[in-house]
Amino acid sequence: MSTVTTPPTGLTAPAPLPPSGDQPGGAAPGEAAPTAPPRRDAEASRAAILRAARHLLARHAHADITLKAVADRAGVSPPLILKYFGNKDALFARVMSFESDADALLDAPLEDLGRHMVRHLLEGQTQRGADPVLRIVFAPLQGEQGDILRANFRTQVSERLAERLGGPDAGLRAELAVSTLLGLGVMYGIARGTHLRATAVDAIVDRYAPAVQAQLAP
Repeated sequence: MSTVTTPPTGLTAPAPLPPSGDQPGGAAPGEAAPTAPPRRDAEASRAAILRAARHLLARHAHADITLKAVADRAGVSPPLILKYFGNKDALFARVMSFESDADALLDAPLEDLGRHMVRHLLEGQTQRGADPVLRIVFAPLQGEQGDILRANFRTQVSERLAERLGGPDAGLRAELAVSTLLGLGVMYGIARGTHLRATAVDAIVDRYAPAVQAQLAP
């Protein structure tokens, strides 16, 4: 399912003209020219904004979340959010879409897909601070927006997986596989099971992936 600028900030006053005999750029003869401070990478900023919006959507109703709250959590300015995403609705349309998450979650051959899905979910939480599917759990908080979240999840995750599986009961098998994955995500990321979180990712994958793979097999 497809998802749905402000003036630049931080301008500084122009530097004064260098005295006669100075090098261009304000450096005296024999001195290195001053370097500009590094700018935050645009992709990193966009990713931080999306992570912040996901975090807030898991804890608050969509209507109660302000761009300022997203900006504060992401460490950016509200105008930067408008520059990258246009408006609040466009930002949360991205957050409520699972399309790019499904691209990564399902990016493995069928015979190894269970292991890949489990590893991708766990590494998303431990390394990237974002679960690819867990935000569907918070749909009941979102009112009408929750209906959008559910519809996106069905078409972009469950039904897309079912199309890959084929064979008898493909839709049921896909939903059972995703359900199994969601259970792990809830226990790891929300209940924060102490034994689970103290166990190496590889060990969890070895134990849990066969349960997911069993639903994928025809």
